[in-house]
Parts: sequence; structure tokens; C-alpha cells
Amino acid sequence: MYVEIDQNSGFCFGVVRAISRAESALEALGGEVYSLGDIVHNRMEVQRLESLGLRTVNHEDMESLSGRDLFIRAHGEPPTTFRRAEELGIRVIDATCPVVAQLQHKVVAAYEKMKNVGGQVVILGKRGHAEVVGLTGQVDDQVIVIEREEDLRLINFSAPVFFLSQTTQSIGLFWHLAERMKELIEDESMLTVNDTICRRVSNREKALREFAERFDVVIFVCGKKSSNGKVLFDVCRGANPRSYNIEEESELQAEWFEGCQSVGICGATSTPAWLMSRVAEAIERKFR
Repeated sequence: MYVEIDQNSGFCFGVVRAISRAESALEALGGEVYSLGDIVHNRMEVQRLESLGLRTVNHEDMESLSGRDLFIRAHGEPPTTFRRAEELGIRVIDATCPVVAQLQHKVVAAYEKMKNVGGQVVILGKRGHAEVVGLTGQVDDQVIVIEREEDLRLINFSAPVFFLSQTTQSIGLFWHLAERMKELIEDESMLTVNDTICRRVSNREKALREFAERFDVVIFVCGKKSSNGKVLFDVCRGANPRSYNIEEESELQAEWFEGCQSVGICGATSTPAWLMSRVAEAIERKFR
């Protein structure tokens, strides 16, 4: 059985940057660093960093962190979080992805523009996702978040609309919804569409589709909380019906590999390379 790891899979630039900054802070501060939420949506990588001293906390824990160092992950946070940290005397290590930070500024600009004309800001994104919470919080949640075509009913198409996207959403879905908005809005000139999907992420879809087509079986490795992982796994499964989504190697099942001559291993932008390697080693050891 031939086993290959997709060299284009794994951490994106923003996650690499955040983890590098976390490791540097842990080394410099002797492990006294607290991450506001999981630093990355991958349980295995979170556990590795926790073994180095990183502690995951939530917003309710901030009251007890006065004088401590608080790590803001790549997903970003709303302004209220930074204000509260300052009030509590918490030192902030801001590792917001530059692409996300730029999008936060675009949301504010879009809101100001729509406020002047009685319009709405609409964001394609997963409700409750850390990045989306950070985006909507830039303007006190005065935006409409949509996840699918059915959510278009939430929009008033007799008023102007400014449409943006969470950075890790599907380009295909974004432009499909943009076209539907053009059909539904009273005057197409009232619609502004700004594709804010990260190309370092979205460009993986075509390469991943081609990768998945080359193998009898595809094992897609990602954390259960990964929004990007769900999008990319759907790409894999569309290209190869024998695609399976796991979080770690213990979830591998022997029947998946029956009659299999080749296996491709790939993952999300939150999947560490070391974990994909560990999955490959488990396949070669148990099912070859």
C-alpha cells in the first residue's frame, strides 16, 4: 500500500504565526501564558502546547488573570475584549492573523457606509465561530450572519446590502449567494460584494480536489471544531467518496482500507504536520 501526505495541507500562515508566538512567549515567560479559547481548532495540537505550559481559558476567567499574560489567537477578538483586559491589568499578546485583522477593519468601514444609507452588513460565516464573533463585535453585532441560502430571508432586499465573508468560507458558496442576492435585491446597484475569503486557504480547494482524486482512499485529519476542516473535507468527499474524516489515528478503521492500494492523507489549515505524519505511520503499521 502506497501512503502519501499532501504537502499543501496543514497550518496556514496565520496559525503558524500564532503558534510560533505562543511558543516564544512560553519560553520567555516560563509557561505563564493563558490562551483565550483554543489557540487552534485541533485538540491534539492544543494538548501539545498545554504540555509546554499554555493554559486555555474563557472570557469568564479573565477576572482572575490580573497581572497575567493573555494570548489572543489568530481568530481575533472584538474590541470589548481588549478594553476589558486593560481594565483588569492583563497583558495582551495579540496574535490575530493579519488577514483577519484587515477584515475586521473592512467590517467597520462597511458598517459606517451602510449606516449612512440605511443599509445592512451581511457576513457569510459560522455563527458562534471565534472569527465571526470577533468580526461582528467590531460593530456591536450590528450585522447579519448567514450560513446558507435559506438564511437570505433574514435580509431586507429593499435596502442596500454590503456582503463580506469569514476568511475560511467556501468561495463557491460565497459567489452563489452573491448571485442570489443580485436576483433578490430591488436594484443591483444597492449591492456591494467584497470577497474577503483568504486565498491562502481557498486556493487549497482545487489542489485538494486533485490530490483526493489520485488515491483509492483519502484520510482527512482535522479537529471537530474546525470550520475550515468541514469545508475542505466536503471538497475531498466530493472528489473521492472513499474519504474519511478523523481527529487522530485511533479512529482509523480496518474496513476503510479493504482492497486499497493507495492512501492520501491531508488536513485542514488547523492540522499540524506532525499529526498527519503520525496518522501515516499508523496506517503503514496496522493496515499495510
